[in-house]
Amino acid sequence: MEALTGIRWNAALRSCFPILSWLPRYNLTCMKMDVIAGVTVGLTAVPQALAYAEVAGLPVQYGLYSAFMGCFVYCIFGTSKDITLGPTAIMSLLCSGYIGGDPVFAVVLTLLCGVIQAGMALLRLGFLLDFISYPVIKGFTCAAAVTIGFGQVKNILGLKEIPQQFFLQVYYTFHKIPEARVGDVILGLCCLFFLIMMTLMKNSLGSAEDEAPSLVRSARGLVWSIATIRNALVVVAATAVAYSSEVTGHHFFSLTGKTAKGLPPFKAPPLSETIANGTVITFSDIAKDLGGGLAVIPLMGVLESIAIAKAFGSQNNYRIDANQELFAIGLTNIMGSFVSAYPVTGSFGRTAVNSQTGVRTPAGGIVTGVIVLLSLAFLMPLFFFIPKASLAAVIICAVSPMMDFRVPVQLWRVKRLDLVPFMVTFLVSFWEVQYGIVGGVAVSALMLLYIMARPKVKVSDHGVAVLELDSGLNFPVTEHLSRLVYTHALHASPPRCLVLDCSHVSSIDFTVVHELNELLKQFQLTGLSLIFTGLKPSVLKVLLTADLPVFRHTDSVDEALQLLNGIIHYDQQF
Repeated sequence: MEALTGIRWNAALRSCFPILSWLPRYNLTCMKMDVIAGVTVGLTAVPQALAYAEVAGLPVQYGLYSAFMGCFVYCIFGTSKDITLGPTAIMSLLCSGYIGGDPVFAVVLTLLCGVIQAGMALLRLGFLLDFISYPVIKGFTCAAAVTIGFGQVKNILGLKEIPQQFFLQVYYTFHKIPEARVGDVILGLCCLFFLIMMTLMKNSLGSAEDEAPSLVRSARGLVWSIATIRNALVVVAATAVAYSSEVTGHHFFSLTGKTAKGLPPFKAPPLSETIANGTVITFSDIAKDLGGGLAVIPLMGVLESIAIAKAFGSQNNYRIDANQELFAIGLTNIMGSFVSAYPVTGSFGRTAVNSQTGVRTPAGGIVTGVIVLLSLAFLMPLFFFIPKASLAAVIICAVSPMMDFRVPVQLWRVKRLDLVPFMVTFLVSFWEVQYGIVGGVAVSALMLLYIMARPKVKVSDHGVAVLELDSGLNFPVTEHLSRLVYTHALHASPPRCLVLDCSHVSSIDFTVVHELNELLKQFQLTGLSLIFTGLKPSVLKVLLTADLPVFRHTDSVDEALQLLNGIIHYDQQF
């Protein structure tokens, strides 16, 4: 008994702290691969974090503040060896609509998101994510990619005072093209060209022959490594060019500008803010202003991260625990709020890099986190000279794979009705991203409810009416079922008996039972019979306890037809 209790405690500890599952088997080979992957991801994470802070409307250092806490927390509590938590394009876009460029609002949002996500994990509410359908997700990501990508065109052109709202942004960007700065345009286009070429070269390596000579394989490995850290190379090169022009007195480029120096202080997140005129914005006021963001951002953050973790778990043959992932993300955001982070989630691009470089355990994230911390500690003064055009190029190339317009074609081929939530989400997201998600989910829910309320019913005539139901009998279907019974049996000319084939019905609720009771009374008054067939044990148990009048049932439709035609006698009545 004591041994069994010990085993249970051990399993519970491993479930709460997944690090205990792989740490005892950790060795030098794992460490070598984790260090290589961690360094590679770190060189990708630093420039992306700087760029995504721009998308969120925050000073660039807040991207780095958000990029390291998840590396350490997820190592202990995460269940995927590949996933990398940190700022992402989609989360940055979502946050920008609620925080208004205010760091205090961003930190409070991070804290509340973490509390909500951790609470969902403890209450096992991860199933709520199942109500966000694939067409909604794809509609949102495609619209987000277009919004984020076009939002960076102003930085490529060196334009200022461009509104954030998408349609106004499009208008004023084209309207102000004559004001474009030549230096920013040339640098931005050069960065884009280099990033695109490196991406194409890296993708082409995947089709190379494995039997190639070792020298060729080494060359490919070198090209692959350079292509993998292309974002860092672009930012470093562009910063060097901008620094050279600045020290010679030429101001050709729009620069990132002044940034805070050093590591962020570890302190309790601010729960109020005093603005310039002395007005104090309380915590409750901040929460009210964040509004729907407290629902949209936690859910989308969890959805994005778990979807990525499942994808790479399937690819690399391991399983993840969705509720544990939910808890890890929530705890990351809670702890992140103590270092001035804004909400984070799993990054597809960095996770792909992590997987491709052969990471063995979540410990690779520790190396990535250390690189981010070193950047904050020693490189912040140099970030002043990073051209905005180079960060814009990094963002555009990062979000371009999200614009997958093959999805509408696939939806058209498989189920055309699924184009409705996709298009609603896609189009409304250009107005307000959060409304696009809510609209898509609402349309998907209406479609789901319609299917529940109007299930397919096969009607056949065997001298008596036979209705074959293809789903559960729940309250939305009540009126539809009653109408079919009256149409094909009670109000038919002449009225006739009915066989209700329930072989596909796995659930039934009180509303339906009540309606069946009324229908049986009507059949009894008209001298006709209603017979149920193929009832599953769970459904039969409910009907037997409902005290229905003249309740008859058989195992099959054929038996019911024989009974009604008088071939056999059925004298069992409940």
